[in-house]
Amino acid sequence: MKRLFLYLFLLVSQLNYGQDDFSLAEKYYRDGAFEKATLIFKNLHDKNPYNTTYLKRLILCYQGTSKFTDVDLLIRNRLLKNKNLHYLHVELGYNYERQKEPVTAKKHYDIAINAIEKSPNQGNYIARLFKENNLLDYAILAYEKTMLYNPSTNYKLQIALIYGEQGKYENMFQAYVDLVDSNESYAKTVQRFSSKYLTDNSKNNVLFKKLIIKKSISNPKNVWNQLLSWLFMQQKEYGKAFIQEKALFNRDPKYLINILNLGHIAFENKKFKIANSCFEFTLINSTSDSQKLNASLYLIKTAVLTQDLSVESLFQSVFTKYGKTNATLKIQIEYANYLTFYKRDSQKSIAILNEALKSGKSKFDRADIKLKLGDIYVFMGQFNKALIYFSQVQTSIKNHPLAQEARFKVARTSYYKNDFKWALAQSKILKSSTTQLIANDALELFLLISENQPKDSVPTGLSLYAKADLLGYQNKNQEALEILQSVLIKYKGQKIEDDALFKQAKLYHKTTQSEKAIVNYSKIIALDKEGILVDDSLYQLAEIYNNQLNNTEKASEYYQKIIFDHPSSIYLVDARKKYRKLRGDTVQ
Repeated sequence: MKRLFLYLFLLVSQLNYGQDDFSLAEKYYRDGAFEKATLIFKNLHDKNPYNTTYLKRLILCYQGTSKFTDVDLLIRNRLLKNKNLHYLHVELGYNYERQKEPVTAKKHYDIAINAIEKSPNQGNYIARLFKENNLLDYAILAYEKTMLYNPSTNYKLQIALIYGEQGKYENMFQAYVDLVDSNESYAKTVQRFSSKYLTDNSKNNVLFKKLIIKKSISNPKNVWNQLLSWLFMQQKEYGKAFIQEKALFNRDPKYLINILNLGHIAFENKKFKIANSCFEFTLINSTSDSQKLNASLYLIKTAVLTQDLSVESLFQSVFTKYGKTNATLKIQIEYANYLTFYKRDSQKSIAILNEALKSGKSKFDRADIKLKLGDIYVFMGQFNKALIYFSQVQTSIKNHPLAQEARFKVARTSYYKNDFKWALAQSKILKSSTTQLIANDALELFLLISENQPKDSVPTGLSLYAKADLLGYQNKNQEALEILQSVLIKYKGQKIEDDALFKQAKLYHKTTQSEKAIVNYSKIIALDKEGILVDDSLYQLAEIYNNQLNNTEKASEYYQKIIFDHPSSIYLVDARKKYRKLRGDTVQ
């Protein structure tokens, strides 16, 4: 038994030693210290001659120092010992390729390819070696030949990925379509890998769509409608996606959930007309009360946002049919929100929510209600009552996203009541929130307070700014604009000036005063080209010109400024995508 333990100890020690050696050699290799790496990898390879990783690294180290003869001897010695290691001909051929001897290289590549017929089990590794050496056409050929001589294998995904690297997009999409045709479970994988080549209405989108339609004609399947719907959603053509989803529903009612989800996506993208079509279709065709209530909720949300006169009747029809129960809790909360922020009837809202608390079945339901109660008390200017509700949520469901939301509301409410020290402390904690939206909002609040809080009793305008911010929250937009204007006059030249300009611009935008918003954003850029709000202002300018004023030339100009002057901006990816679209590029 003692000998067994000793043996195991020595074995583990040897493995650990080998692993340490490999890590060191790998570091040398990555640092370009090939001579040092060679010594260790040669030692590792000598002790483990069948370890292909050690062999590959040793070859690369030799080649890194132009020791091509050593590579040749190393590989030929291995082949002398075992001529069936056909994959070594890929490395041998590439060694000749590095020495600019393409004819000899091709000879060995062909040996490796032809060997797949007799040894298809080596085909995958042969193909991978070709790919690692950037011999992509050979890699495709190796994968195809492996599938031919071993029909149980499927390397269509690997082939498609290589076509993508080569820029052969038609071949790539055809491979993806064939892959899904052979196994529908690959549909999500194909969506994930092909999405990087699809943007809005690019040529690639048209190409992919044609191939899917062609396949759907020759071999009809639900999966083709699913892929087309997904493709149309990538292009934000939600109406066309709706047609595909209805076709799926007509074959199988289980696909109704897709139509409800499509409605949510269209709603989030402010495509309210098609969103309502999805929700109305769900109401008519669903047998699930939860689905119907969800559709009703979003029809109401749309009506509120578009100031539809039927809002009140929509609320009442739901309550008449389903009652004010736990099942309609989200709609009751939405009703309270509508009454407060749009009808200014806070007392009725509070009565509704207090009644809803009695029917809330879970602590999460009650947390949702209390968060909204807190919001209403903030709207009313009763900050202490609001803080009580937010704090209750924090303590009742610790570490939950709702608790983090409550903490942020505590910070913002404290800021509204000019308790900047506490607001700063809370927002500092939330900067690392697991919820990205809360983390971003917390960071924004933290920066605002930390840069503008009063020092040595010298006013900085933050109190006045917070008052304007609160008025904006209360939808008292004109009053907020006037106070911000006074901040700009009294505190001109101070740090808060750009914050006030930005907040005022957003309110101008909210109240459809686009030209005034443009003036403000332009002033922010002129104030300090290195300011933290410059990229935000550039992006907002681009969006106004693109979406409100239909001036694509000006929109392109501002998107381009973000791309070239603000490469670390959070808007970079979106700006680049929109700039290329406006320029008419095929965006990859």
